[in-house]
Amino acid sequence: MSSTTQWHKLGFDHYELGESPFWHPQEQRLYWVDIPGKKLLRALVSDGVVEAWDMPSEPGCIAPAASGGLVIALRDGVFRARVWGAALERITTLPYDTASVRANDGKCDALGRFWVGTIDEPKASRAAELFSIDCRNGTPLVQRQAGDALTANGLAWSPQGDTLYWADTPQHVLHAWDFDLAANTLTGHREHLQFPPKPAGWTWEDRSYRGRPDGAAVDVLGNYWVSMFEGRRVCCFAPNGRLLQELETPAQCPTMPCLGGEDLQTLYLTTARHGRSAPELAQFPDSGAVFFTRVDRPGLPVNFFAD
Repeated sequence: MSSTTQWHKLGFDHYELGESPFWHPQEQRLYWVDIPGKKLLRALVSDGVVEAWDMPSEPGCIAPAASGGLVIALRDGVFRARVWGAALERITTLPYDTASVRANDGKCDALGRFWVGTIDEPKASRAAELFSIDCRNGTPLVQRQAGDALTANGLAWSPQGDTLYWADTPQHVLHAWDFDLAANTLTGHREHLQFPPKPAGWTWEDRSYRGRPDGAAVDVLGNYWVSMFEGRRVCCFAPNGRLLQELETPAQCPTMPCLGGEDLQTLYLTTARHGRSAPELAQFPDSGAVFFTRVDRPGLPVNFFAD
């Protein structure tokens, strides 16, 4: 089940907290964000050169747009950039208190709606929620889809689009719903996976703790690939929840995988170094870098934002 993995590092830089990677098939580029670094990043993987674009506040997630450019969820709203580096055009403001809540994990569904999860930064009031933003008819339609969470993560859909996954990282839980794509409704909620809690007094040297679910991706067979934050691994679960494979990672804190490359069989992985201790960073000096490795099954192509 566990496997020895040959990881490669993309470029030479480290970032504070990499998240929201996606593979752009037309551009053959990998995109991602550095949340506390307030940057969008992209790289032509053929040469490893990384371009950075400073943001006015923390970017939680991004997605490519069908008409060009990006849709971007910042702390204080959802924005559109028509091309890389262009002026940011506000689409909408989500209904939360930006003093204690910000955008986090998100991506688009198969019809081009942008889904944005949030994070309750004080971890005190379970204020994190999941919203969908539909811009196909001109006026943004914002719908609250789920909530009562601390940190939204792990958003993904089954290949058929009929199951939606969403994790609450501090609660160590992965939720699942039946999803009606046309109606944009979630029903039949269940706890898909519950992971063991973090032990009191845990330190990074203790391998008995296997981490908690962060960002995720789904492959063509419907297997769910999830980064286990502080667990030093990426896990692959079958649709029925059975653990199929785990890949040990070159950082204690993997944050989110995506499947890309021309054949969608390269697993790219963002990681974190923000807030990590000096001894941990001495052991894992490449924490914060983006890594990649080859896998046996292709992923699903990225969904594009529709406006």
